[in-house]
Amino acid sequence: MPFRRFFGRGNERARPADAPPDDAEEAGKDDDATAQDDDAGTPEWDAGIPEGQSSATEIEGDWRARAAAVIPGGASTGSKQPQNLFGDAASEYPGHFLRASGCHLVTVGERTLLDCTMALGAVSLGYADEGVTRAVVSAAAAGHVAGLAHYLEIEVAERLCDLIPCAERVRFLKSGAEATAAAVRIARAATGRTRVIATGYLGWHDWSNAGPGIPAGAHADVTRVPFDDMVALQDAVRDAARDLAAIVLEPVVDREPSPEWLGAARSLCDEAGAVLIFDEMKTGFRLRPGGYQEVSGVTPDLATFGKALANGYPLAAVVGRDRVMSAAQETWISSTLAGEAVALAAAAAVIERYDSEGDVCARLGEIGAAMRAGVDAAIRASGVGGVRIEGLDAMWQLRFDRPDVERAFLERAVRHGALFKRGAYNYASLAHGEGDVLTELESIASAALVELMEEGIA
Repeated sequence: MPFRRFFGRGNERARPADAPPDDAEEAGKDDDATAQDDDAGTPEWDAGIPEGQSSATEIEGDWRARAAAVIPGGASTGSKQPQNLFGDAASEYPGHFLRASGCHLVTVGERTLLDCTMALGAVSLGYADEGVTRAVVSAAAAGHVAGLAHYLEIEVAERLCDLIPCAERVRFLKSGAEATAAAVRIARAATGRTRVIATGYLGWHDWSNAGPGIPAGAHADVTRVPFDDMVALQDAVRDAARDLAAIVLEPVVDREPSPEWLGAARSLCDEAGAVLIFDEMKTGFRLRPGGYQEVSGVTPDLATFGKALANGYPLAAVVGRDRVMSAAQETWISSTLAGEAVALAAAAAVIERYDSEGDVCARLGEIGAAMRAGVDAAIRASGVGGVRIEGLDAMWQLRFDRPDVERAFLERAVRHGALFKRGAYNYASLAHGEGDVLTELESIASAALVELMEEGIA
């Protein structure tokens, strides 16, 4: 059977200790003979882990080489490309995984890692969450696309309007970059203006970036201002004058903003007749279900959500006031699979879990605080200097004064069994609060840091 050997390995390591045995393992030995017969006819490219390779490093290196040969950068998501994960040491560490469950992943070399990145914050419940997976499988089995829009598009939109302060109408898309680009277009259509003021990372699309392949004209009407800089924001609004269409910002960039700055963005838009847009990709369904607007009390006209909204399934949403969202019908915003039912089913399951389990976001904050405390205790006990923890509890960062020490720590953490994010957020999930995960995390961080001291690196 194609991929049987590949995906069948390492099941025991991936399964939580208290999980029941797999039904297939209890069914007897007949399947083993069938598997051997199937494997005999498996083509080489389906054979999985190459025979004759004994170490995880060799196996993972083979997959990295194969990835580099067919995928520019080795991974389609920039932050998952080996050089962005590990820097100069990328050639020695894992870049691809087989399975993920809870807050652990299993690499192609069959190493189990405690994952603190949670797919760049896209997962808040845990990988392969049972309720989400059940909803997804059911949606797929029922046919997830057809020539009509799926009814879940309506139900999930209604629930988002219940949960998000600014939401009166909703449009679905598949990625955060796509949704935020759509929000800017809606704002321009609603106001009949072109100038945009922007803060934070707002996706890879041309309108918000500069670089090779991007015409200067694509972002000529966008003014970048630093996060939480009142003077820069006021100056940019004054320069845009009557042509200001929108202020679009990440409401949290490493830290919370000052209330005055966020309030000024709201009042400046009101005075100019412009649209205030929040990019809530990281903050929605993490700090609060309704995002940072629910925390701050400052309500934008439009907002974009994704990531934890569907616990890692590809779904994003543009939500906002009816008077602004109606402009979505005056311009062309459409994606073939925007309303496919698998991701919508995942989002519906996430919302149901948040409804039924109490304050999930508060729990994420508590777990994140415990993660931070464990790593901080390891830092203090090791004596390593120039490293600190910053950010919010549910989305925190390890900061190093020296890049070489950061790189060495990340490498040693992987050797001991944990994946931390280089230069950006580590995210809490409910799965991090289960079992002895927090003890495991502190132990791994401690072992990695102690090695830095023993080897004279820090």
